[in-house]
Amino acid sequence: MRTATLGPAERGEALARMAERELDILVVGAGVVGAGTALDAATRGLATGLVEARDWAAGTSSRSSKLIHGGLRYLEMLDFALVREALKERGLLLQRLAPHLVKPVPFLYPLQHRGWERLYAGSGVALYDAMSVSSGHGRGLPVHRHLTRKHALRVAPCLRKDALVGALQYYDAQMDDARYVTTLVRTAAAYGAAVANRARVVGFLREGERVVGARVRDLEQGGEYEVRARQVVNATGVWTDDTQQLIAERGQFHVRASKGIHLVVPKDRIHSTTGLILRTEKSVLFVIPWGRHWIIGTTDTDWDLDKAHPAASSADIDYLLEHVNSVLAVPLTRDDVQGVYAGLRPLLAGESDATSKLSREHTVAHPVPGLVVVAGGKYTTYRVMAKDAVDEAVHGLAEKVADCVTEDVPLAGAEGYRALWNGRAQLARRTGLHVARVEHLLNRYGSLVGEVLDLVTADPSLGRPLGGAEDYLRAEVVYAASHEGARHLDDVLTRRTRISIETFDRGTRCAREAAELMAPVLGWDVEQVEKEIAHYEKRVEAERESQLQPDDRTADAARLGAPEIQPLA
Repeated sequence: MRTATLGPAERGEALARMAERELDILVVGAGVVGAGTALDAATRGLATGLVEARDWAAGTSSRSSKLIHGGLRYLEMLDFALVREALKERGLLLQRLAPHLVKPVPFLYPLQHRGWERLYAGSGVALYDAMSVSSGHGRGLPVHRHLTRKHALRVAPCLRKDALVGALQYYDAQMDDARYVTTLVRTAAAYGAAVANRARVVGFLREGERVVGARVRDLEQGGEYEVRARQVVNATGVWTDDTQQLIAERGQFHVRASKGIHLVVPKDRIHSTTGLILRTEKSVLFVIPWGRHWIIGTTDTDWDLDKAHPAASSADIDYLLEHVNSVLAVPLTRDDVQGVYAGLRPLLAGESDATSKLSREHTVAHPVPGLVVVAGGKYTTYRVMAKDAVDEAVHGLAEKVADCVTEDVPLAGAEGYRALWNGRAQLARRTGLHVARVEHLLNRYGSLVGEVLDLVTADPSLGRPLGGAEDYLRAEVVYAASHEGARHLDDVLTRRTRISIETFDRGTRCAREAAELMAPVLGWDVEQVEKEIAHYEKRVEAERESQLQPDDRTADAARLGAPEIQPLA
């Protein structure tokens, strides 16, 4: 498989290709489901286009808990089918599709009651492991184990002694959600899909009642394109209802937004060798290992305000700190919080009881001829959602179309990753980089790491760490703009890297250096560089202000104080 480069020239070519001839399938929205749908369609031999109004994964798909999991709590709801499906997908991602991006992660579940709780929770986790193995893709993870309180405190010394009587430890998996989506998009492009971000659908093309394509506005260079397609797939997540309104049709279901916020704290603030999962009165709370940090989340509250930039309020932050501090020997304070991010879950809310009960399941509908809508679901099962969406779309195509093959299509960077991982010491010696740096690169780019290192060979200054964000090389900023479709500074600091949540200054210290690295790739002049830096600083300032506000409405108003980035002149 050739590697797809998503630079400025390739973006322009993709828009031109989409406008030149009728596509078989046009996918609207490049979150994980939209990107997965484009890959599914392209690998069936269909002429495929993918457009995204902002950046890859700019919405929900970059703001999750970053877990690939079966949904242990859904067992308690007796939703065995959803758990079995998710566990199969987890195994596929770990073993075959994306071993460079998806990694095992251990969790400790503290027990607070003697006898019955160990039996009850232990039975659930044992069933979870058994379902994983029975899926045929669960052998890559250790099975759960029962721990005494003494053993649990050795594994997680951060816990208060009176917070548990014992514990269970089990395994799930995690990934960098935005990086995963970017890799999905590049994989779809490698199989022939035409892909473009910052390309907003502003209307649908109709012939009678049939949808035959979309009007797409280029938010970077200006102008509109008519993109004709035999089938259009609406995969816009929490924006599903907004997209449906463009055809003035009532949907068969509605998507309700539920806000979840996460805190990022430094690794040394919580002394543990394992993640934690804690019960709250409403749901569960995770403390998730994240490189040199921990992610703590999440909340679950209705949200009916701005969808593009959901805001975390002071009350949200206090809620998470209060719950995690209930079990920590050394409590966390506001000063320990490096980063905060908020995302919106797309939950199905239908007009009947039957559809409202779908919750985290997904559904696919064909509201008018030529238009398929896919909504709901969870990150782990994106591939199944994509398959169902394309299966529905091909009903509207006259000819026979091949079945889904994505179960056997590794993502870009997966092929050869394990061999490179085994030889990482030699790669470190050959490049002069520390082996820890090579491991970091391999777990972000897999076997595409050579493309990043080629930039360093051509310009050795790119082998230096980015000032103020030393976990990342300067080459990674250039690569994001030249190969991964990053169009703005915010794309790089928030999604191609996680600098915006992994540093106390939230990326403002390295903003100028990063913008100046991107400038030659994207053709920015001095004025545009200053505009990018100013926009990013205003965004950080608005987010900080929102996080001081007492409730959602005041937080939303504060966050909207930062305008959207302006397109290039």
